[in-house]
Amino acid sequence: MNYRKDRYGNDISILGYGCMRFTQSGGKIDMEKAEKEVMTAFRAGVNYYDTAYVYPGSEAALGEILEKNQIRERVKIATKLPHYLIKNGQSIEKYFAEQLRRLKTDYVDYYLMHMLTDVQTWERLKTLGILEWLEEKKQSGAIRQVGFSYHGNTDMFCQLIDAYDWDFCQIQYNYMDENSQAGRRGLHYANKKGLPVIIMEPLRGGKLVNRLPEEAMQIFERYSVKHTPAQWALRWLWNQPEVTCVLSGMNSTEMVEDNSNTASSVEVGEMNEAEEQMLMEVVKAINAKMKVGCTGCGYCMPCPKNVDIPGTFAAYNRYYTESKMTAWREHIMCTAMRKTSSAASNCIECGKCEQHCPQHIEIRKELKNAKRKLEGSVYKIVCRIVKWMKAY
Repeated sequence: MNYRKDRYGNDISILGYGCMRFTQSGGKIDMEKAEKEVMTAFRAGVNYYDTAYVYPGSEAALGEILEKNQIRERVKIATKLPHYLIKNGQSIEKYFAEQLRRLKTDYVDYYLMHMLTDVQTWERLKTLGILEWLEEKKQSGAIRQVGFSYHGNTDMFCQLIDAYDWDFCQIQYNYMDENSQAGRRGLHYANKKGLPVIIMEPLRGGKLVNRLPEEAMQIFERYSVKHTPAQWALRWLWNQPEVTCVLSGMNSTEMVEDNSNTASSVEVGEMNEAEEQMLMEVVKAINAKMKVGCTGCGYCMPCPKNVDIPGTFAAYNRYYTESKMTAWREHIMCTAMRKTSSAASNCIECGKCEQHCPQHIEIRKELKNAKRKLEGSVYKIVCRIVKWMKAY
C-alpha cells in the first residue's frame, strides 16, 4: 500500500474505505460480510475509514468491527457532523457524543462538517459556537483534525477554504468531474494552502465501472495498455500528487483486493499524455449518451412523495446507455414492485430535492423526462397487475 502525508506528517493510505455502502440484508448491515471486507482492507494496509452520522448503521458497524478485532488504535476514523440537523449549540455536543458511542471510541481522527455548502452556512455554525467547541475538542484530543466535505462550484469551495484554518477537506473528483464541482482548480487551491484532499465519488457511484456505454468500453478494450475501467479511474486520480486519499465504497473482498493492488503499484506522474487523451475520449463517449448526471449520492432523499429519485435517474440513463428493456425492467422493480410506489409520476414538484442536490440537477424537469420514457402504457398495465396482486 502506498501512503501520503496529512497536514501533520501522518501517513494516510492512498486508498480509503468509504463505509456508506456496506451491504444491507433485511434492512440491516450484513455484519459478517462487512467485517470480512474491512479486515481484508486492513490487512492490505488501508488505514483510513470514512463514515457519517447519517449513513444508516455505518458508524455503529465500523465501531463494532474495529473493537472486535482490536484495531482501533491502528486505523484512522473519519466521520461527519450533520450540521444541517443542528438547531442550537447544545445539539453539536449531543450528536458528537452519540457518534463516539456508535464508534466505540473516545476520539475521532478526522472530523468533517458534512456537505458544507457555502460560507453562510459556516457563519451560522459560528453563531452557534462551533469555533469554541472545535477548539475545546482539539485541545482535549477528542478530535484530532477538522475538515469539511463539499459538493458545489469551485468559487465557493475556495471561499470556504479561506473561511477557517482547516486541517483537510473532501471533494467529489474524478475524470468526469475534472472541471465541475470543486474540480482540478479547487484541488490545486486546497493543496496550495497546504491541505490534504480526500476524494469521494472516484467512480461516480459505480457509473464509471458498471454503467459505461458500449462505445466507452470499446475505447478501453482497444487501448494497448490493459486496465479495468475502475483501475483507470483510480490511476488517473493517484497520478496527481495533490490527491491524498481516494475513498472507495468497497462491498466485496474482490473489490477490496483489486483496489488495494492498484494502490500498491501506482506512482505519481506515471500516466502519459496518450493515456490522458484516451480517458478524454471515454468522457466524450459517456457524455454523448448520458441524460442525467446523477451520482446516486442520495442527498435528494427522502422525497415527501416517496419518489426514488436516484433509482429513476439510474434507469433513465440506462434507457440510453444500455437498452430500453433493461431500463424498463429496472424501473419496474425499483418502483412498481415496492410496497409503496416510488414512481416518478408521484412527484408534486415541491422542489425540496433540488435544494440538496450536489450536482445541481433540475430534478423536477428531469423526472418529467424520465416519466415520459419509463412510465408509458406498458408500465401502467404492470402497475395495475402489481396492485391487483397486492390486494390478494
